[in-house]
Amino acid sequence: MDTLDKFKSISQYLRYEPAEETRSGLPPACPAGVGPASGGTDEDVPVFHAAMPGGRQISLLKTLLTTVCERNCTYCAFRSGRDTARTTFGPDEMAAGFMALHRARRVEGLFLSSGVAGGGVRTQDRLLAAAEILRSKHDFQGYLHLKIMPGAQKAQVERAMQLADRVSINLEGPNPLRLAVLAPQKVFLDELLRPLEWVEEIRRSQPPRGLWPRQRNRWPSTSTQFVVGGADENDLELLSITRHLYHQLHLSRAYFSGFSPVPGTPLEGQPAVNPWRQHRLYQASFLLRDYGFDLEDLPFEGAGDLPLDGDPKLAWARRSLAGARLELNRATREELLRIPGIGLHGAEVIIQNRRDARLKSPEQLKRLGINLGRAGEFILLDGKTIPQQLRLL
Repeated sequence: MDTLDKFKSISQYLRYEPAEETRSGLPPACPAGVGPASGGTDEDVPVFHAAMPGGRQISLLKTLLTTVCERNCTYCAFRSGRDTARTTFGPDEMAAGFMALHRARRVEGLFLSSGVAGGGVRTQDRLLAAAEILRSKHDFQGYLHLKIMPGAQKAQVERAMQLADRVSINLEGPNPLRLAVLAPQKVFLDELLRPLEWVEEIRRSQPPRGLWPRQRNRWPSTSTQFVVGGADENDLELLSITRHLYHQLHLSRAYFSGFSPVPGTPLEGQPAVNPWRQHRLYQASFLLRDYGFDLEDLPFEGAGDLPLDGDPKLAWARRSLAGARLELNRATREELLRIPGIGLHGAEVIIQNRRDARLKSPEQLKRLGINLGRAGEFILLDGKTIPQQLRLL
């Protein structure tokens, strides 16, 4: 099997890894952000549309150093107990194969992970070797997302941070109880959560140093992933740990991968998760990260899950702003962000434009990109309600 064929054989399973996805799990796509890039064909290496900070998109190759794994995760296509063909790259081969695709302008960045083979420390060393070859031997200065392996050492985490634009480790479950269902050989606190804590400790205690490219002067961002619907967890459990990661460890992004059964695994008979659940979790996680919401603001139902048939921000507004509309000319940024139809950019443009003159007409808001169909029932504009017929704009 040549290098290109290896990439193809591995990439078919990387659809379960939603890192850098461009959407929020909205049906019918499950998981989101996956598929060949524009112009790709079935003969090409699957390339993922990856969302970068600021909204820029790049073509990203997602792959593994090896699909050999000594862990026996109950949902995973690469679990040690599953009868399947295995593929392995050497660090040099991986770096050279990626650079060939990069020079051919087929991919711009790399997401590199691995099965655990020979222990987390040895596997992490091989990942670091591949990254160092890319940066030093091939002078690759593009986007690199590097996985942290369960059981990696703190010094290895620091070195990964020096080489990558993003580092991540998948928590998979929201707590030790749920992780035991999905990955009974992994240790939630010591193997998975602790590396994310190390990242934050390094950020706080050390200035950025030894980074590549040399001109970059900031530590890399961090992310994690949860498997949704595989361990009978509820949304409150998932969002509780997500909130902790955002506020205490400054995680950049939590990804939610809806469970999909894989033949030949212990969970193969379990139904796939409803894609709307994945979507609602993304919506709620953004409210926690960017919009000043807390857990008690979210509309959890009796079993601790979000309703699938409604946007959690809209549910909060209908409960909390009924009979208490917000005047757009006086509302604070924090209040504006609570209004459905007004996002981060919308709040800023409202504040900027009302400095020059009062906002008085729905047409002004429409020009500013405000979704009156969603915001109309919760706002006052110069002391007046928005006419009913404009709610569908």
